[in-house]
Amino acid sequence: MKIGKKEFIAGNTYVMGILNVTPDSFSDGGKYVKIDGALFHVDEMIKEGMEIVDIGGESTRPGYAIVPDEEEIDRVVPVIEKVKSEFDIPISLDTYKSKVASAGIAAGADMINDIWGLKYDDKMAEVITEAGVACCLTHNRKDADYKDYMSEILLDFEDIIELARGAGISDEKIIIDPGIGFGKTYENNLEIIRRLEVLHSFGYPIMIGTSRKSVIGQALDLPESERVEGTLVTTAFSVKKGAMFVRVHDVKENVRAIRMTRAILDGR
Repeated sequence: MKIGKKEFIAGNTYVMGILNVTPDSFSDGGKYVKIDGALFHVDEMIKEGMEIVDIGGESTRPGYAIVPDEEEIDRVVPVIEKVKSEFDIPISLDTYKSKVASAGIAAGADMINDIWGLKYDDKMAEVITEAGVACCLTHNRKDADYKDYMSEILLDFEDIIELARGAGISDEKIIIDPGIGFGKTYENNLEIIRRLEVLHSFGYPIMIGTSRKSVIGQALDLPESERVEGTLVTTAFSVKKGAMFVRVHDVKENVRAIRMTRAILDGR
């Protein structure tokens, strides 16, 4: 698929680097709220092997507070504009709000990463369609109330894809994400990682975001600052399961994990 000017080839796994321009993100809140710091970090991640950057202006950690549209726009638009002018890299905007998405696309975003899979804001699909940008559609629920977990995940994705197609979003613009940490228990998160290959039935590229998340903290009984190794295991597992994108904080380490995993799988 093509995002911005870059072609992403099936069979490869690419690193999406996280740039949170928020004061309260669970892992790096407040570190990159100033533009100079954000640009330095983007440059650093590109040198480490990042191939697409995901810019977010609202923390979506558990219990997060919703940020007003204008405040989120004020956070992300100047950063998108500067990254676009300084670097030749596709830009994803992490938002579930259509007004923020419109402003971000106008500023230069090449993709919308919607953690609510078009279900939060009924104008989001229209914004994405009219702009012709790529989108990542994430599985999410308000609570982890499932009777038949995997079957319901697949049914939820059918609804998401129907929404996207019904709005005119073309298949080659869609990525799907199982939504680790969103509307899922610890056991739910482990199961969807373990059975990630079931999502290939939809025929879209898969992105997975486990970086430093609570599922790793719970498994290893570690704070977010010590979850790199756990993240690398999930990245290697996701490569084996055919994920096309991994969304991470620690670019260098994950790039190396992907290369090593590919060497083993490909025998070269």
